[in-house]
Amino acid sequence: MNFLKRERAALDTLLPGLDAALAAIPLLEMERPGNPSIAAFRRFGGPGLLIPTRFRGRGASALQAVRAQRAIASRAPSLAVATTMHHFTIASLMEISPDDPGLEGELLTSIGEGNLYVASGFAEGRAGQSIQTSSLRIAKGPAGIVLNGSKKPCSLSKSMDLFTVSTPPLEGMDAGLAAVIIPADTPGLACRPFWNSPILAGAESDEVVLNDVCVPEEAFLPLGGSGRSNAVQDRGFLWFELLIAASYLGIASALVERVLLRQRGSEGERVEVATEVEGAMSSLEGIARGMLAGERGNDELARMLLVRYAVQDAIARATSRSVDLLGGMAFIQSPEVSYLLAASRALSLHPPSRSTTGKRLNAYLAGDPLVID
Repeated sequence: MNFLKRERAALDTLLPGLDAALAAIPLLEMERPGNPSIAAFRRFGGPGLLIPTRFRGRGASALQAVRAQRAIASRAPSLAVATTMHHFTIASLMEISPDDPGLEGELLTSIGEGNLYVASGFAEGRAGQSIQTSSLRIAKGPAGIVLNGSKKPCSLSKSMDLFTVSTPPLEGMDAGLAAVIIPADTPGLACRPFWNSPILAGAESDEVVLNDVCVPEEAFLPLGGSGRSNAVQDRGFLWFELLIAASYLGIASALVERVLLRQRGSEGERVEVATEVEGAMSSLEGIARGMLAGERGNDELARMLLVRYAVQDAIARATSRSVDLLGGMAFIQSPEVSYLLAASRALSLHPPSRSTTGKRLNAYLAGDPLVID
């Protein structure tokens, strides 16, 4: 079948054998806590997907990554969502000093060589608070900087090798926000249950607690100002929005694939649901091609958000229609159908939400820079 053929070919090129390994595992087994997909992704070199080859990674371009992410999500939704958060951290590290990486280059090499998982403790998306505001408390101690607080939800919390967290800037740092990467075995760093929903439970999105965690001062990286346009943050968010949209589009595509394989509905109806997801994919590929051409600034982030919300709408239409076409017996007899329907709608839960961003996008369309908060 040609549907998803290009995406799965891209995944096979970057991570040979992963698609076949995921296809051999039942969907709902991959969606439970402690599922085998996270270990499989590591085994096939997935943590290094975006890391440039000079840092021992796979060197995927934005276009390759968006196709691979859709393919992964069509097999393992929780894995796709969880690894998007890992990729977001990798992309942010790459964008700090792309021409002259210092500490970031060393970290990327360690991650690429060791196939290490990085859990992302950046945005929490709490109501009424900027997604760029850190809730952690930091203070100087005799051996470094001491951090206290927690981050929730935090994907890959049980499998992480490293934990990335945003913090207030250190004294004298020319930035409104900083970041630090902490080894998972650091004293005072712990994980506790948080995610109670069975939907996407395989992403390991629990709470990471920091209790007097001590980190050397030189491990902190400036990320720029909170609440204003910043090139590093813009480029990091651009990568995140691209890959998270591709992930949820892949989940929706799994439902469409079932319609096509079972030949449900008329020829026109099958083309209708395929049109929704392929049109959305073409929009994401357009953003990715622009990134390849060097378009990674504030304007591109604004376009990406507009595309993301359009993808959300296309997912809603495609999945609802696919469930209709699969019919009541498929819904009753296979929990996979209802699971994919519910999981595909969670894109709207990732920050920034359409309701909170509407004012900012409207101001952007009128001529102002886009500000994410």
